[in-house]
Amino acid sequence: MIGRVSSIAVDPQDPKHLLVGGAGGGIWESSDTGTTWQARTDFMPSLAIGAVTFDPNAPKRVYAGSGEGNFYANLGAGVYRSSDGGTTWGLVASAPFIGVGFYDLVVDPQDPKVLYAATTNGFYRSTNRGVSWSLRRPGKCWDISVHPRGGRVELLAAFADGLFVSTNAGTAFTTVALPAGPSTVWARLAVDRVTVAPDVSYVFGAAGTSAHLWRRSGTIWTKITPLPALSVNQAWYDWYVAAAPDNKGLVYLGAIDAYRGSLGVSAWTWKNVTTQGSNSIHPDQHCLTFSPNNSKIIYAGNDGGIFRSVNGGASWTALNKGLGITEMEYLAGDPNTWKWLMAGTQDNGTIRFTGSTVWDHIADGDGGDCGVNQLNPNTVYHSYYDVSLERSNNKGNTWTNLSPPGVPSLFYPPVEVFGSTVAIGATSLIVTRTGGPPWTTFSLGLSSGEVATAMREIDANTILIGTNAGRMLRVSWTGTTWRKVVLTSPAPRYISCIAVDPSNPQRFWVTLSQVGGAMVYRSDNAGTAWIASTTGLPSIPMNAVVVDPASYKRIWVAADVGVYQTRNMGGAWAPFSNGLPNAMAADLLFHKQDRMLVCATRNRGAWVMAVP
Repeated sequence: MIGRVSSIAVDPQDPKHLLVGGAGGGIWESSDTGTTWQARTDFMPSLAIGAVTFDPNAPKRVYAGSGEGNFYANLGAGVYRSSDGGTTWGLVASAPFIGVGFYDLVVDPQDPKVLYAATTNGFYRSTNRGVSWSLRRPGKCWDISVHPRGGRVELLAAFADGLFVSTNAGTAFTTVALPAGPSTVWARLAVDRVTVAPDVSYVFGAAGTSAHLWRRSGTIWTKITPLPALSVNQAWYDWYVAAAPDNKGLVYLGAIDAYRGSLGVSAWTWKNVTTQGSNSIHPDQHCLTFSPNNSKIIYAGNDGGIFRSVNGGASWTALNKGLGITEMEYLAGDPNTWKWLMAGTQDNGTIRFTGSTVWDHIADGDGGDCGVNQLNPNTVYHSYYDVSLERSNNKGNTWTNLSPPGVPSLFYPPVEVFGSTVAIGATSLIVTRTGGPPWTTFSLGLSSGEVATAMREIDANTILIGTNAGRMLRVSWTGTTWRKVVLTSPAPRYISCIAVDPSNPQRFWVTLSQVGGAMVYRSDNAGTAWIASTTGLPSIPMNAVVVDPASYKRIWVAADVGVYQTRNMGGAWAPFSNGLPNAMAADLLFHKQDRMLVCATRNRGAWVMAVP
């Protein structure tokens, strides 16, 4: 397992040549069927990729839509194009796709100058190989299926308000009436067709708590029932239909799991091909692509990376070695050596670094915030999602569930560890002074919809808390109970991280990840007043901040793109990203003894720099 893959493209003239779009990890290329991989877009404006597609008639020409429709839509920077099969890329069109996510991107098989895009903002068309685009139909568009003889013969598009058809290359659309359709709104809709028999098409939708599938033969749509017991809870995030290009009676449905459907004489049979005991692969299916020379060879992209099957999903091989798209959320480290790190990763568990580029997988599920007891680094903690926590007394080899009380929180709530004082931030503060149960639930007095988003323990008796409303709190142990003090708010926006100057516990730094003003603030008087620190910083979300223990004037912040440094207490900032990909920098850790700065990124793993 490695990280989320949103799109897979196989060269139509060379089945060994693969391109993969990481959700936030850029485009990767393999020329040996996924045995080895090379990052190809580390320094493009955005590494969030929603779609990658070859020109079917000239596969040296490849296109990609930046901005992942499923999640990282706001990181869209436009359409990328390659003229050498995906090795080098350039930005061909930024407008109108800044902050827009791609679900699908298709080159017209009969007119390579024409491209179609399904995006979070609607259906777009280009008639000049992606240089300029026009909106042909507004509203969220999830999927596109173009007739092998081109969009002027037929183009099907799945929108938030239903299935539509065009016979003039997307200039105008007509509603397609699907029999026995749901009365509730679509959570997701997907469409595909059989290449060798393009009048055979499939539409797969989720509405309410139910999944729906239709098949068209000729001009007649027929609803297929019953369907396998697949979950629609995440249809907004993981959903597809993929028709075998050469078989009118074979289709794949992707949701949390993927199912293969086979049409018999009079009925369909269904097989779960992704969760099947020892042949299981990672859940949360985002895409499925067929090899151009053999439709039994399929590639599945999901939250765990890319997997290949040579028998239609009966068994799988992971192709993730060297594909550096781990989606990290949080970091924690051993104070004695920078070569021991722990990281929580999105849907790929908690992982541990001990000096090798191959990390240990030490906990399953979602990997949330984590912490190390700096006074006894053998004792470490990790969380899953919501309010959860496990402790290990042997640095992650075995774990004990600490069963904290469940209260509303972020999906990944902040966790802080200082000796035996362990805290989880939610709508209340969940805290223990013994390193485990019993837990105290301390009310923070937050408003409706407000939740803790950042924490920092100054010492075992003092905890700073920031919220999504910009509130700053100090919670202190009096010897018998916890007491809350409301500090001044730096700004009424989402606080993403708090740092305390190791040389001055009255000096706080905070970052904000909600745009609308300064993104970094400093307080020199324990939160009584705040100074905005903006010179040299872009107006993009800031996600983490650390202070150099050897020089209080030197601070680093992690942004949605890059890391920035100041040497004069925020008077001016400059980029500090030499060699760092343009990925979202999610967390920072500075190792005092070894003077190493570690950056955890979303979908590009962890990076380190020695700091003189």
